[in-house]
Amino acid sequence: MLFTIFVFGPCEPLIPLIMYPAARHNMASVAIVALVFGVVTIGTMLAVVMTSNYGLSKLPLRSLEKYSHALAGLTILLSGGAIKLLGL
Repeated sequence: MLFTIFVFGPCEPLIPLIMYPAARHNMASVAIVALVFGVVTIGTMLAVVMTSNYGLSKLPLRSLEKYSHALAGLTILLSGGAIKLLGL
């Protein structure tokens, strides 16, 4: 589990990248690293959402639109259940 958190967590690689310039009292480098990390993170999120939105728009899901709130609730329920049952 710890391996998975460190491999897939976006913030863990950032810790040494920020700590090194901070230890050398170089606040400009800390700011640059944080800014680049923020821009890349937001850009990645936008790319994933836009790609998913484009892909899902090609599927014939018109008939499921009236159940969108129930499907969102079911997704949250299943995620919470998985966290509870699997101890995530």
